[in-house]
Amino acid sequence: MRTMTSKDRVLAAFARQKPDRVPINYDANPGIDRRLKQHFGLKPDDGEGLRDALGVDFRGVGAPYRGHRLHAEKPERRVDPLWGWVTRFVEHGSGSYWDFCDFPLKDASEETVARWPMPSPDDYDYSGIAKVCRKHRKYAVHLGNPGLACIMNTAGFLRGMERVFMDLALDDPAGLLLIDRMLAIQLEVTRRELEAAKGGVDFMWVGEDLGTQRGPLISMAMFQKHIKPRHKPFFDLAKAHSLPVMIHTCGSSSWTYDEYIGMGLTAADTLQPEAKDMSPEYLKRRFGDRLAFHGCISTAGPVAFGSVKDVVKDCRKTLEVMMPGGGYCFAPTHALQDNSPTENVLAMYETAHKYGRY
Repeated sequence: MRTMTSKDRVLAAFARQKPDRVPINYDANPGIDRRLKQHFGLKPDDGEGLRDALGVDFRGVGAPYRGHRLHAEKPERRVDPLWGWVTRFVEHGSGSYWDFCDFPLKDASEETVARWPMPSPDDYDYSGIAKVCRKHRKYAVHLGNPGLACIMNTAGFLRGMERVFMDLALDDPAGLLLIDRMLAIQLEVTRRELEAAKGGVDFMWVGEDLGTQRGPLISMAMFQKHIKPRHKPFFDLAKAHSLPVMIHTCGSSSWTYDEYIGMGLTAADTLQPEAKDMSPEYLKRRFGDRLAFHGCISTAGPVAFGSVKDVVKDCRKTLEVMMPGGGYCFAPTHALQDNSPTENVLAMYETAHKYGRY
């Protein structure tokens, strides 16, 4: 088989066809990202060089925000300048992270939510998108990411997860207004980004965490009432531009896939193999004739806790299940964690290149 470009490789997989090899993607926390760059002799800011070294087939594009800071900084906290959610720095045995806290709209009224500063689509700079798409034209260029159109997680950054679940259960006007204000801005920004890209985008990436490790986070009735209709405009926008859609779904989320397929879903992302009804075998058997897959390499499995031999064995097994017939993109289930040994992550990607060929 002839060698494909990254773009052709990914689009073939999304069409559930066999490319020359499985497409490869990458995401990682700062600690392991820094160690990988050191391993390859790259500068700390050379993300493009790292992706080239790992053979990554995907690239993202988006409009940068050029407006004023909307939310003030706070001592010992990091405040998002656009949306106002708050995080605190937490150190642990293998690294550190910024954890969401304070939840400034937890007890907010509908009037307070209506007044909460949010970015205007007019304050994003769309002028450079087409140029970036041209620069990455040999890659599969995506617009959006796992945070685009995400409802429960993103609202939870400002109201806390417990309150968001109560908002959905009780139809709380304040909580629903927060969700709808955020989604409306995201949708309009995405619409303008797609127009500015002038056909240079290959697929849209959206997200919604829908499961625990053991089952659904919410009922199907709640999903159909509150989540599905709010995601539909994003699917409709992608369809208007003839774009595939990939959705990021952490935890046990396959219970929603039939619903999303009905809206035009092309590929499912994350695919945590430890979660209920998310094993490679189950997904391939149940949805392999209707969905492409992106993920399945657990960030909480051998890559983090096993030996190099364990990593190679696990990755090979996943490839053997997912590769037949095409439709699989090799990727971690989430950002690779800082507790992952560098040699394990290198073995993961080496295995994909060695055993992921058709």
